[in-house]
Amino acid sequence: MNPKIPVSVLVLVHTMAGDVLLLERAGRPGFWQSVTGSLDRPDEPLAAAAQRELREETGFAAQAADLRCWNLAYTFEIFAQWRHRFVAGTTHNTEHVFSLELPGRVPAALAPDEHVASVWLPWREAAAKCFSWSNRDAIRIVGQCAG
Repeated sequence: MNPKIPVSVLVLVHTMAGDVLLLERAGRPGFWQSVTGSLDRPDEPLAAAAQRELREETGFAAQAADLRCWNLAYTFEIFAQWRHRFVAGTTHNTEHVFSLELPGRVPAALAPDEHVASVWLPWREAAAKCFSWSNRDAIRIVGQCAG
């Protein structure tokens, strides 16, 4: 297995009314998050990675024009238990924020190896439920603009 690239995308799926889709991680009960994932290769465009991760994790097939790039990136320390997935010595990841606005709540087709449950919540509740500070912050920013 090739080492992960320490550059990722976060895709907030939300409704016009400000409800946000959260996914519960497989193997980590209680860890709720938005769609997220690393680039597959160093030259993969961020928007393409966002489209790919969205499709893989929810079944939603969005066009690039459907995604909003927030020109917002977070750099954070990679949890020690996950550093073995990266090149030795890698300690930080940079995550780029995108969003997809839907007219209303739509059921997600989950990737069972990645997520075991999904829930739609008003953005304030969704932010409070996320385990990741960067995901919480991004939800607050998008939520204030959406709803």
